[in-house]
Amino acid sequence: MAQPKQRKIPLRKCVVTQEMKPKKQLIRVVRNKDGEVFVDQTGKKNGRGAYISKSLDVIEQAEKQQVLNRHLNAKVEADVYDELRAIVEVQD
Repeated sequence: MAQPKQRKIPLRKCVVTQEMKPKKQLIRVVRNKDGEVFVDQTGKKNGRGAYISKSLDVIEQAEKQQVLNRHLNAKVEADVYDELRAIVEVQD
């Protein structure tokens, strides 16, 4: 009997660590066409997306080095980083 086909797990690259990880282990930050930057927990919103690992260290590093600003070509406000931290803390 044939084995059920294994579903392919979508991988994405963390913009900070450059590691490829399953989408579920990353958080997506989006810049829409109005230039607004926000956290997209569904992973489905329209706009330029950047993925970041679910780790406080990685979020701190992203904020310090302004990684998301470069990837999204937009100013990423502190409240976006606060929201990222809150999401990570809830899941720990």
